[in-house]
Amino acid sequence: MTELVLTAAVALFVAIDPLGVGAVFVGLTEGQSRRERRRLALRGVVLSAAILLVFALAGEELMGALGIGLPAVRIAGGILLLLLAVDMVLARPSGMRTMTGPESAEADRRHDISVFPLAIPLIAGPGAITMVILFMGQTEDDPIRQLAFLAVLVAMLLTTLLVLLFAVEVTRVLGVTGINVLNRVLGILLAALACQFVLDGLAASALFDP
Repeated sequence: MTELVLTAAVALFVAIDPLGVGAVFVGLTEGQSRRERRRLALRGVVLSAAILLVFALAGEELMGALGIGLPAVRIAGGILLLLLAVDMVLARPSGMRTMTGPESAEADRRHDISVFPLAIPLIAGPGAITMVILFMGQTEDDPIRQLAFLAVLVAMLLTTLLVLLFAVEVTRVLGVTGINVLNRVLGILLAALACQFVLDGLAASALFDP
């Protein structure tokens, strides 16, 4: 149980990336009042929480309806997360946690950014959705383990909300260099976790004997 909670906490923190989201949030809400920023932050986190909870509770069933087994999800998720980890270690933008050029241009024209790009794809992006499905699959339908993971997910979302509420101050204190250094360290941990997902998927599919 403890291992699940700690691993999920680190993985979700990396996938959601509250500090990185906060830095982008500051840029997207430049010139807006503090009250308006609070409204956008709260709405964006609530929407992303709803999305992630849907995938947490029904993601495995959805994959099953498409004929995709959990081992395949683990292997595919591990590969995606490994690509993300490489981008984090090299401190370069990743489409899994940041916006593409066209997305950035569209976001600049929006007054309300709570749905796009804040909720999707900055908070509830491909990396976070993949993590949620993978970790819920690892709970083995144990209600206590499921509740423990969901508690970690809610805690990470509350952490994200807290960072967004004080995004200007947090970004000013850490700076770009500080955020990149932290991301590099977390990227190394994520790379190891991604490889473990792949190995677990291969072992579960009887193609690999650890």
